Amino acid sequence: MEAFKLGEMEAKFAELIWEHAPIRSGALTKLCEERFGWKRTTTYTMLKRLCERGIFVNENGMVRVQMSKEEFQAGQGSAFIEEHFDGSLPLFLTAFSRKNKLSKSDVEKLQQLIDSYRDSDGEEERK
Repeated sequence: MEAFKLGEMEAKFAELIWEHAPIRSGALTKLCEERFGWKRTTTYTMLKRLCERGIFVNENGMVRVQMSKEEFQAGQGSAFIEEHFDGSLPLFLTAFSRKNKLSKSDVEKLQQLIDSYRDSDGEEERK
């Protein structure tokens, strides 16, 4: 779960990188100085943390995305469900829908997702 937990500034920094990547590390330090008022060392410290988590990579002064924003968010969701609902998506949806009414559109999208998984499972069973 720790790999998918970001503090407020780490999240803002990650957003900045996803928005501009690939980006030279020097250009990133300038962006962070303008946007956050950071010194160069602060930028490199934050970058190192996110690289250690496998979100970005900094090779030869070029910062690249290792994990897309969508992949990261999917990991956050999975980690949350694992930690708080013993990995059970049905338990999560039950708890969520008790407090938040699902719209007709939400229900249709969920049904389409379920149907697509059923279709793909059926294909694999036939192989």
